[in-house]
Amino acid sequence: MVETLNPFEIVQKQIKTACDKLGLENSYFEVLKEPEKVLTVSIPVKMDDGSVKTFIGYRSQHSTVLGPAKGGVRFHPDVTMDEVKALSAWMTFKCAVIGLPYGGGKGGIKVNPKELSKGELERLSRGYFAAISPIIGPEKDIPAPDVYTNAQVMAWFMDEFSKLRGYYCPGVVTGKPIVIGGSLGRNEATARGAMFTIREAAKRVGIDLKNATAAIQGFGNAGSIAARLLNELGCKIVAVNDSRGGAYNPEGLDPKAVLEYKNKNGTVKGFPGSKDITSDELLSLDVDILVPAALENVITSKNADNIKAKIIGEAANGPTTPEADEILYKKGVLVIPDILCNAGGVTVSYFEWVQNLMNFYWTEEEVNQRLEHLMVKAFNEVYSLHKEYGVNMREAAYMVAIKRIAEALKVRGRV
Repeated sequence: MVETLNPFEIVQKQIKTACDKLGLENSYFEVLKEPEKVLTVSIPVKMDDGSVKTFIGYRSQHSTVLGPAKGGVRFHPDVTMDEVKALSAWMTFKCAVIGLPYGGGKGGIKVNPKELSKGELERLSRGYFAAISPIIGPEKDIPAPDVYTNAQVMAWFMDEFSKLRGYYCPGVVTGKPIVIGGSLGRNEATARGAMFTIREAAKRVGIDLKNATAAIQGFGNAGSIAARLLNELGCKIVAVNDSRGGAYNPEGLDPKAVLEYKNKNGTVKGFPGSKDITSDELLSLDVDILVPAALENVITSKNADNIKAKIIGEAANGPTTPEADEILYKKGVLVIPDILCNAGGVTVSYFEWVQNLMNFYWTEEEVNQRLEHLMVKAFNEVYSLHKEYGVNMREAAYMVAIKRIAEALKVRGRV
């Protein structure tokens, strides 16, 4: 099902395409094709049984031309340097397309965190952050949660960095607990940002959300919140799924009731009044809006022809392969690309950092209003370029981002 391509080769191809379509000279591609800095660290951790085990970690800073690097840290057994480099480049473009004063960063440790005790996980987290501390800081690089990391890990990161600095330094990471400088609205930010872009896309293609239908592929944090927010706009959610199964009801599902059922039973499968549905069946439903909110590479050249949705809002990272993108564009499906659709998370992370630097905190309503303003502005810019150049929305998003970065490179005298 997965069309195999090295993720770093994919991102380099995307950069080259955008540079060529913008008519930029090759020097811009030369600057952007590799990260500015990649650090590999070795982290010895004393295990609970008294033995010492060494883990390998990475931190990639793709670009800092628009501001300090920004991006998550993942703990996963399959972490590779090429993956981290690719993800740091995608963060550069995600920040640039929204207009945030950030470049892209990403980190990772090759580990299965489920095999560690809480104490071992804390020692690993602190060891990693101490090891990368020379290249991070509120003015240099601001990490955040990613796969298998969370607010607790960010708290350990921040505490370790504060101890090394000798003073309280909340702005070194985002995604922290509220009590130590986290931002209100951060938990719903990814889904809320996706909802804003889907709402704007619906206006462009003539869909009235009060009469629209939607299917959500992946009913985790982003998917469940996106389902609720779309439902609040009047959209009928007819199908949802998770890793253990799916629930389908053409008359509509109540997202809040489905979430309660999932929290109790561990899956949406078997929700009362619904029929079981496979992931492939869900993707090919005749709905107005499809929201892939789980895994990478779920929409491929093998199933793209079966998709009937008019709008795809990519709440997940990389759910559509390059080959599928072409098929969907030719079919007239409006795909809101991940670097735009799910940028609500990094946008509210930016708000968290700003609040930390000011030591002044906003209400959730203020956070959501600021998020809406930036997401709508970014969608309009991408959609306009998509129409102007006759390219798909993903290419348009990269073009908006690279245009902004190219201007900064030029005025800074880097090219």
